[in-house]
Amino acid sequence: MNAANPNMTKIEMERSLRLNRSRKNLRRDVGKAIADYSMIENGDKVMVCLSGGKDSYAMLDILMSLQKSAPIDFSLHAVNLDQKQPGFPETVLPEYLDSLGVEYTILEQDTYSIVMDKVEEGKTLCGLCSRLRRGILYNHAVAIGATKIALGHHRDDIVETLFLNMFYGGKLKAMPPKLLSDDKRNVVIRPLAYCKEREIERYADLMEFPIIPCNLCGSQDNMQRQNIKAMLRAWDKEQPGRVETIFRSVANIEPSQLADPSLFDFANLRVARPEPDELSYVEVV
Repeated sequence: MNAANPNMTKIEMERSLRLNRSRKNLRRDVGKAIADYSMIENGDKVMVCLSGGKDSYAMLDILMSLQKSAPIDFSLHAVNLDQKQPGFPETVLPEYLDSLGVEYTILEQDTYSIVMDKVEEGKTLCGLCSRLRRGILYNHAVAIGATKIALGHHRDDIVETLFLNMFYGGKLKAMPPKLLSDDKRNVVIRPLAYCKEREIERYADLMEFPIIPCNLCGSQDNMQRQNIKAMLRAWDKEQPGRVETIFRSVANIEPSQLADPSLFDFANLRVARPEPDELSYVEVV
């Protein structure tokens, strides 16, 4: 849409302006994250993982936008894993991706039944679900020759994960913007690492993405992550910018000021003083 179009109503013009502003904000943050961590290089084939949620839709849209103006050449291949959840709208994503003209694959694996069978009632489904999904996607990336796997985790996800690991796992650990998988076969990137969730929500609403709700983890209430999310939003409301400051700390670490002997050699800390005969005294008057 063109905000200067004389045929547009005032409401349409305002919506167009909001959309352009939101897209500009996301393009700036994604572009900076890609540059800071060398996420995408010339000749890369990026497998973009789509869940049907706001984050992955926004990621694909912004990557396609950047692809047109980037000084390097890279290709995109969108992938969705149909986990055979009851009521999953199978036609939504293919129709949307066809409209974009992007290369894509819909994988079909019944992980839903496995998760529902293996996880005890009342327990969180996310752990097993994510492990199964990750294995399938990693294998597909190798099969299609993808050099990078793009996941739609944003800044708030990274901060939430930091607190989840501290509160419930006893680890100072989050989500890195770029990661080499444990089996060394894939490089995972998170282009939305600098993007705020509220900006993504705003963009998704303005773009009217065909959101597909999750019937697994998205259907569970009172999860640890939801509690952390509520805590961080309350903090940010009380003191705007606090979550941004916390996120910056993840990229500004001083191992000597923490307590992990595997990261800093505390055992060999020694004073460094000159020998007595090397000291020079200055008479104080």
